[in-house]
Amino acid sequence: MSPQEPPFEGSRRPSYLCPRSGRLLVPQPQSLFDPLLGSEPCDPVGGPRSQAAGAARLRCWATEAAPGCVGDMADTPRDAGLKQVPTPRNEKAPVDLGYVGIDSILEQMRRKAMKQGFEFNIMVVGQSGLGKSTLINTLFKSKISRKSVQPPTSEERIPKTIEIKSITHDIEEKGVRMKLTVIDTPGFGDHINNENCWQPIMKFINDQYEKYLQEEVNINRKKRIPDTRVHCCLYFIPATGHSLRPLDIEFMKRLSKVVNIVPVIAKADTLTLEERVYFKQRITADLLSNGIDVYPQKEFDEDAEDRLVNEKFREMIPFAVVGSDHEYQVNGKRILGRKTKWGTIEVENTTHCEFAYLRDLLIRTHMQNIKDITSTIHFEAYRVKRLHESNSAVPNGVEDKEPVPQEM
Repeated sequence: MSPQEPPFEGSRRPSYLCPRSGRLLVPQPQSLFDPLLGSEPCDPVGGPRSQAAGAARLRCWATEAAPGCVGDMADTPRDAGLKQVPTPRNEKAPVDLGYVGIDSILEQMRRKAMKQGFEFNIMVVGQSGLGKSTLINTLFKSKISRKSVQPPTSEERIPKTIEIKSITHDIEEKGVRMKLTVIDTPGFGDHINNENCWQPIMKFINDQYEKYLQEEVNINRKKRIPDTRVHCCLYFIPATGHSLRPLDIEFMKRLSKVVNIVPVIAKADTLTLEERVYFKQRITADLLSNGIDVYPQKEFDEDAEDRLVNEKFREMIPFAVVGSDHEYQVNGKRILGRKTKWGTIEVENTTHCEFAYLRDLLIRTHMQNIKDITSTIHFEAYRVKRLHESNSAVPNGVEDKEPVPQEM
């Protein structure tokens, strides 16, 4: 028997020479009649039908002349394509049910919010002459400060006590309506004796919390409760170039527990770049040493992405800002700035001041987060405190005393 012909039981069967590998291919010892093709035998010559049907039944027999043929042929891409993975009988193919429309909830929320509008209440605190009204006008590019709308009278120029005055505007931009309330505190820090000068401000903030709480606990409360709570407090630090004053430390230490405080260095253009860096470092050290937690607080970062964004803002605190509501022509462009003999200070230029970063924090990136922190943290802390006080209070002003046993 020739070494190229493998032994078979029964009658001799025809063999074929593989044109690619040069190996000897023979049919398996099965019937030459292909059940897929009916009763027709496989064509040894190799027509289109017989080649496709018989390819799966051909195997390479290892002979003395060609050892290792089986492994070589099994690794070829041609044979790999012939293998078919059986499909489980019980597994069903996924059925595409089509578009459901869950993502439309975002558009529904947007339409509802556009109809209702938004509310934002911001308080400015600082000595007179630090540019509080100018900065507010610059933030919203409108004459919205109290002094711009209601010029102070002769009696109001030097207030004897700290007053709380607010003014509300309806602002609309690209179809978005916002009810903006600016709360001013004339008289703060303008007196020789500034002891307890923060108490009227803290009382005003707590009064707004109480007003909102009473609206919540009413049996027939309004469908939408007017929100007069102070969402943010801009605290203006005079550009002395040294460090925080005791008044600044005491105010921020007390009010940081009830409202979101954002400290800013007023009229930062009066400092050189070196003085500004040194002053900011001193203020940051004072805040840390006195345990003053200003916005954005680290403990309220929701995830790693928020932590990364907020960390950049925390590195800039306090913001060295310059405010101006006057426009000038610089290099063919109209810009907000302050014109001096040596040039023009561009308010929105980040190389001149940090006003643009402050605007991004308050309006463009963190406005909703500021409102959420006010509602879920500061107001919630006030609500829990008031509920504890009401539970521990004596009903009807009469204290229940246990009867004292009398001696017989």
